[in-house]
Amino acid sequence: MKRFPKTLLFAMLALASAAPLSSCEDNDDNAPVVTDNPSGPTDSAGRVILSGEITANRTLKANEKYLLQGFVYVTSGTTLTIEPGTKIFGDQTTKGALIVERGAKLMAEGTQSNPIVFTSAKAKGSRSYGDWGGVVLVGSAPINQSLSTNMEGGIRGNFGGTNAADNSGSLKYVRIEFAGIPLSTTANSEINGLTLYGVGTGTQIDYVQVSYSGDDSYEWFGGTVNAKHLVAYRGFDDDFDTDFGFTGKIQYGLSLRDPQYADQSGSNAFESDNFNPGTPASGSNAGLPLTAPVFSNMSVFLTAGAPPTTQASGSGVYQSAMHLRRNTSISIYNSVFAGYPEGLRLDGTSTWANVQAGGLDLRGITVANTNTPLRAAGNTGTGAFTDAEVQTWFNGTGKNNSVVASTGLMALGLNANSFNLSGPAFTLQSGSSLLTGAVFTGKTADSFFTNGAYRGAFNGTDNWTQGWTNFDPQNTDY
Repeated sequence: MKRFPKTLLFAMLALASAAPLSSCEDNDDNAPVVTDNPSGPTDSAGRVILSGEITANRTLKANEKYLLQGFVYVTSGTTLTIEPGTKIFGDQTTKGALIVERGAKLMAEGTQSNPIVFTSAKAKGSRSYGDWGGVVLVGSAPINQSLSTNMEGGIRGNFGGTNAADNSGSLKYVRIEFAGIPLSTTANSEINGLTLYGVGTGTQIDYVQVSYSGDDSYEWFGGTVNAKHLVAYRGFDDDFDTDFGFTGKIQYGLSLRDPQYADQSGSNAFESDNFNPGTPASGSNAGLPLTAPVFSNMSVFLTAGAPPTTQASGSGVYQSAMHLRRNTSISIYNSVFAGYPEGLRLDGTSTWANVQAGGLDLRGITVANTNTPLRAAGNTGTGAFTDAEVQTWFNGTGKNNSVVASTGLMALGLNANSFNLSGPAFTLQSGSSLLTGAVFTGKTADSFFTNGAYRGAFNGTDNWTQGWTNFDPQNTDY
């Protein structure tokens, strides 16, 4: 969640890659209702057009192709089912997006050999960041904002509620490519690759890849939903962004970034907030529940070379592998972060207070190949803290955290292709120090988490990205 408009920047990037992004009018949320007729209107490419509202249960078939035109709302009480292997395209001109409202369900369950794909409507070779809107799930689980809070990007309605077990459906073996379009020049007007607003634990999310998102790859605005096996590939802003009291659990996640493309506001792998700028971090507006998700077994890779510190062509700069700020109480366990200018940025006295209270915890963490591994920021006034205090805490007894210099990166035993954008591979080499040292006590002593000895998302044998991911969607015929 950033405060900088991106429309002009995306135009510059698109020109550089010969994939122009068009400026267009706002979509019409009152477009005709989409019926359950599988042979509805089609575009010039023969794709069935989805627009307006889906108000009756419907199944999208694998033998058809579909085009999202404008904001397509699945309304309360309605279930949209998508068959394995189905291809859904997002229209750029109308800023196509799929929005599953409170009380509705999306049942998108692909298979390892036949995943469901949401992608750009452009031809291969001309696709780019933010070609269309994205996928949005809206639920009734707890958030720490007013239930009248609006969603970003002009999405209608509100989100959140009191049902922690709310069910918005299921996403399994799903790819979301080239989403995250800027909807206007106003800050915070983008849709992310996958956006989760107040989504509850009844929702199933497993094996999802978001690629080339023009904003965050994944963003959680409150809610309680859990997930496993998430891939964020070549995103533009942040990979895993948590806000507004999100308290879910995530295990096995991969971030692989292109060092040449970053957001002008500073890209992070993790960005975690409890509240918006201008909202007090204490007192009656502290914002409860606190943003306090637990992540385990995350592999975050930017570069095996020198961490990028200057602006890339037409782009911004990278900042931190973990930017934890604004009273967050996130915890991250058993994970490896490599190649960022900063490893950990603990930002703000309220965040530091959560560290001292044990709410924010890092265990089994390796920070490698960074210019500034551990940093204190935003720490003026009462409760101010220092880099040295952060280091003492990070290296505390029983945490099993470590900092590895650039010269020791390969000694970690990472796969030689961990940073290879065109043909990555992630299983660890025999003898890797990451094969041991995991910590499954404290917040990971929970039945959701699968216990293991290794740190990061991969062991030495199981590359769970095989078969369903795509690391070259730019050149794929759909």
